[in-house]
Amino acid sequence: MRTRDCLIFFVLYILAISFFMPASVGENQSVEVQKIWDQAAYNSFVDLVRFKNQWFCTFREGESHVYGKDGTIRVIRSLDAVTWESAVLLAEKGVDLRDPKISVTPDGRLMLLIGGSVYDGKTLVSRQPRVSFSADGDNWTPLQPILEKGDWLWRVTWFGDTAYGVSYELAEPDWLIKLFKSNDGLNYDLVTILDVQGSPNETTLRLTPEGEMIALVRRESGNKHAWIGTSKKEPYTEWTWTDSGHQVGGPNFIILPDGRIWASGRDYHQETRTVLAKLTRKSYEPVITLPSGGDTSYPGMVWFDGRLWEAYYSSHEGKASIYLAKVTLPE
Repeated sequence: MRTRDCLIFFVLYILAISFFMPASVGENQSVEVQKIWDQAAYNSFVDLVRFKNQWFCTFREGESHVYGKDGTIRVIRSLDAVTWESAVLLAEKGVDLRDPKISVTPDGRLMLLIGGSVYDGKTLVSRQPRVSFSADGDNWTPLQPILEKGDWLWRVTWFGDTAYGVSYELAEPDWLIKLFKSNDGLNYDLVTILDVQGSPNETTLRLTPEGEMIALVRRESGNKHAWIGTSKKEPYTEWTWTDSGHQVGGPNFIILPDGRIWASGRDYHQETRTVLAKLTRKSYEPVITLPSGGDTSYPGMVWFDGRLWEAYYSSHEGKASIYLAKVTLPE
C-alpha cells in the first residue's frame, strides 16, 4: 500500500507542476503559468482582453512562423481562465492572416485588428491590415481591409472615442512608422510620421489618464534596441525618444491604476525568452522571466483582480503553444 500511495502522490505531483510551471521570480511576487492551447501545428502571436465578464484570447494558427499556407486567426473564450473553448476561426483564402490584436470599442464591441500577407512562394507580394467586429464574441463581421496596401497597423489603443495606432512600412532606405487615429476602427487619418531610425516596426501605444502618449518601438537595424517615446498632448506630433538599452520583440506594455508601467516582449540576452520588465519613460528593466524559449513572445496583457494576466506563446516544450501567466507583481 505504501508503494502504491507513493506512486499516486508522485503522479499527482508531476501533473501539478506541469499545469502550473514556475517562472524566474524574486521576493514579493509570484507567477502561475498554464498552457491553454496547442491544437494547431503552430500557435503564435497572441492578444488578450476581458469582455462582458469573460476572457477572450486570440492568436494565429498556421504551419510555421512565416511562409505558412493561409494562416488563420483563432479566438478562444473562457469564464474562469482555466477551461477554454473556441469562439471563432477566421480565414481568408490565399492570405496569411497574422498578428491579431483584440480591443473593446467605445460602443461596447470587440474589434480584431489583423495583418494580411500574400506570398508567392517565400516572396512577400503584398500586405494590408484587416478588421472584424463582434458584439458577443461569437458572431463576427466579414474581414474588411483598412489603410493602404503596404501598411501594417500593428496595434490600436482606444482613448476616449479615438483609436490610435502605429503602422510600419517597409520603405527605402529605411522603414517608416506612421501614427494614425480613427473614430470607428475603419477609417484612419495620418497624424504624423514618427522620427525613429533603425528599421522601426512593431509598436505599442498607451495613454495615461492625463492624455500623455507613450510608445515602445521595436527596431531591426543598428543596435536593434527598442526606443521609448513620449508625447505630452494632442495632436501628438512632438515626440521625445530614448534608447531602452534592450532589444525587444513583440513589444507590449500596460499602465497600472497606480501609474506603474510593466512591459513584456521577447528578450534576446543569451537565449530568447519572454520577460516582464519595469518600464519608465527613460528605461526598460527586465525583472521576471516567464517559462519560455525558442520562438516566443507577442504577449497580450490585462490588469484584473489585482494581478497581471499575460497570454503569450512559446516553443520551449516542443511546438509553439499558447500560455497564460497570472502574475502577482512586486509592490
